[in-house]
Amino acid sequence: KFAMVAPDVQIDDGKGTILISSEEGETEANNHRKLSDFGIRNGTRLQADDFLQDYTLLINVLHSEDLEKDVEFEVVGDTPERIGPKPSEPTSKNISNGSDDGAQPSTSTGIQQ
Repeated sequence: KFAMVAPDVQIDDGKGTILISSEEGETEANNHRKLSDFGIRNGTRLQADDFLQDYTLLINVLHSEDLEKDVEFEVVGDTPERIGPKPSEPTSKNISNGSDDGAQPSTSTGIQQ
């Protein structure tokens, strides 16, 4: 749902309980467990980090009895139009020695005599 590639998910309680790790096999034992097994209830916050995409989410878990049939969870809230990595920042012009004369480095591969 969040388009994460290699997320690390932990309970945002200061204890550092990791639910999902991007390190292979590190949290495999958690796969069969329920969120309630970790003390996650209505109002719990989770932090999800995807370091490969420089992408972090804070997730508030809210219990609801109003979900449609066969719907296990629903994502609501402030979501960006495009989920995924942050767009790259515009690069600034590199001006050396205070000169901006437009000169570009040579791309010639020929041998000069």
